[in-house]
Amino acid sequence: MKKGNQKVVFKDYISNQVLLLPPNLEELIEANHPVRVVNKVIDSINIDALIAGYSGGGTSSYHPRMLLKVLVYGYLCNVYSSRKLESCTKENIHFMWLSGMQQPDHNTINRFRSERLKDVLKNIFAQTVHLLSKAGHLSLKEVYTDGTKIEANANRYSFVWGKSIKYHQGKMEEQLKELWEYTQSIAKEELKDTAPIDFKAISPEKIAETVNTIHALLKDKEEVPQKIKQKVNYAKQRWAGKRKEYAEQEKILKGRNSYSKTDPDATFMRLKEDHMKNGQLKPAYNLQISTSNQFIVHYTLHHNPADTKTLAPHLRSFEQHLKTKPDVMTADAGYGSEENYQLLAKAKINPFIKYNYFDKEQSKHFFKDNYRSEYLKYDAETDTVICPSGKPMRKTKEYTRKTPDGMTQHYTSYQAESCEGCELRQKCHQSKNNRTVDLNHTLRHLKQQAKTNLLSETGVYHRKKRCYEVEPVFANIKHNKNFRRFNLRGQNKVEIETGLIALAHNLKKAATKGN
Repeated sequence: MKKGNQKVVFKDYISNQVLLLPPNLEELIEANHPVRVVNKVIDSINIDALIAGYSGGGTSSYHPRMLLKVLVYGYLCNVYSSRKLESCTKENIHFMWLSGMQQPDHNTINRFRSERLKDVLKNIFAQTVHLLSKAGHLSLKEVYTDGTKIEANANRYSFVWGKSIKYHQGKMEEQLKELWEYTQSIAKEELKDTAPIDFKAISPEKIAETVNTIHALLKDKEEVPQKIKQKVNYAKQRWAGKRKEYAEQEKILKGRNSYSKTDPDATFMRLKEDHMKNGQLKPAYNLQISTSNQFIVHYTLHHNPADTKTLAPHLRSFEQHLKTKPDVMTADAGYGSEENYQLLAKAKINPFIKYNYFDKEQSKHFFKDNYRSEYLKYDAETDTVICPSGKPMRKTKEYTRKTPDGMTQHYTSYQAESCEGCELRQKCHQSKNNRTVDLNHTLRHLKQQAKTNLLSETGVYHRKKRCYEVEPVFANIKHNKNFRRFNLRGQNKVEIETGLIALAHNLKKAATKGN
């Protein structure tokens, strides 16, 4: 009789035959295999919220913990299709061991992934992050944040553009106004008691009513050109419906610039797809992650392609799910804005976040003949700006400006007393009048604080570490795991896929480091 990975041999002395018993799956799986880490971690977390989603009764079902293990291990092995996962539970010994020899079909796996995990996966992910933190694999206090765009499972040519909607709506309102004015000139008596119409943002019902009135008044008048009558007939058939369609599209946009008809939650973003970084506009989601020791600590998905506007919701989600906030956050220049600096200061998070031109400022030649307004010297005592020739620029006015996100920024304008005859004028500015500069003193102060942080010994350490913290995680997901496009559609389902890929990444890394 031999044990281990070999078949166990017994001899039946009654019939004098040799019996071969199949090996135990437990014996075929290595002690440090990643599948054991997945099994151990999923067994350690609380899934009461997931189980509560089952109503009970009816036919027997597969246990949600087993289905979760199969899904997470599938994403760890680059198996994302529910049909392939079904095959794995029948053919792959790791999946067979993990599922306890149960064989859920692809419909069961897909329903569990799309419906059951919708509101609970982020909590499950947060529990695994805390487990990894307790094991010493990662820190919740020092994180590195960055974003990448992942293509949506949507037709790249099924786009709806916000600017196009506004253009066509404006054109429709303009043409309707012209038709109404023409009708008034033809049928003054019939319309003398008609109330004036506001053609801006006119409702579909009002469009239909107005066009029907125009049609009724013009259809029997011989002096009306045939082209006008054709236009009225076209408007009667199409305009009310198109206005209603535009209103529905604007509801889907929710302030975005675009969306895809096949996945309305996806926004068209420019994706850098090759080594030449030749971007193409495709429906995608902006994935933001915070990492520690190349483990994913937290993730969020966003419709906005700009990283600057994602930090606030990402940080709120971080605190909501992990019940804590980092002490230190490091990010690249894409996050360096007045709003983000103030946000982190209010949250008492020490930021190591670059701003535009920080890297260029480190060059010895950057400040030579640099006459940009943000680099002019400011004298706080006299509230004046010193121009490149050393003369003071006096304050002329103060004003505020709102960002697209609704944040109010305060600016102060300064003007030179006389630029006439100045030797530096051609280099300094091209205006015909004396030079004027607008300064945001709050932002200048925040940038100076950021620069002091970034140039400190600790700042240099975090800046160097950021390069090999977040980027390798994205490289692993996109290249090693070949996850460049989501398989599901819709924000909720895409977030589930993101959570599964993040769980798989963390558990695979924990297995390589030793659990």
